[in-house]
Amino acid sequence: MGIFSRKDNTNTAAAPAPELAALTGEYTLDAAHTAIGFVARHAMVTNVKGSFQEFTGALHLDGTDPSASTASLDITMDSIDTGNADRDGHLKSADFFKTDEFPQMTFRSTKAEALGGEDYRITGDLTILGTTKPLTIDLEFNGAAKDPFGNERVGFEGKAEILRSEWGLTWNAALETGGVLVSDKIKLNFDISAIKNAA
Repeated sequence: MGIFSRKDNTNTAAAPAPELAALTGEYTLDAAHTAIGFVARHAMVTNVKGSFQEFTGALHLDGTDPSASTASLDITMDSIDTGNADRDGHLKSADFFKTDEFPQMTFRSTKAEALGGEDYRITGDLTILGTTKPLTIDLEFNGAAKDPFGNERVGFEGKAEILRSEWGLTWNAALETGGVLVSDKIKLNFDISAIKNAA
C-alpha cells in the first residue's frame, strides 16, 4: 500500500486501491512524535547533529488524484538545538540564520512521485534567509494506523541533502590542516507522524 499511486507506464488510469483512497484527507503534523533534524560535518572529521523543536506542518493526501497531494512545513528558526548553547547562539546570529530578521524556514511542495515499493519523492520550494530554491526529499512510507485515542495516523521517514551556500549560508573558518570548519553539504532528516483532521 502506498500514499501516492504508482506511475502507470501504459498511460492508462488505474483505479486506486481501496486502502489508498481511504487515506484521502487533510493531515496535521504531530509535533510530539515528529522530528526534523540535520547533520553537518565539523572540522572535516566528525558530524554535528541538530534539530528544530518548534514547527507546524500539514499534508493533503488525495488517493484518487495523487498528483494533487501536497505538503507544507513552517519551522521556527529560533528553536534550533544542537545540544550546545554557544553553538546554537552562533547559528541564530548574523553569521548563519539571522533569526531576528528571518524567523522562519518554510517548505511548500510542488510535486509528488511514486518510485516503487514504499519509496516516494516530494519536490518543493525551500525558503531560508528569504531565498527560495528547490528541494527534493526522498521518503519512505511507514504505514497508516489508528492509535488508541482514535486518531488516524500516517508516518514517513525522509532524507534530503542541500548545499547551504545556495541559500546564502556561507560563513566558515579555514583549518590549519586544510579544509574548513563547517561543511557546505547538510543532510536533512525527517521522521514524520501526521494525524488526519476531523471531517
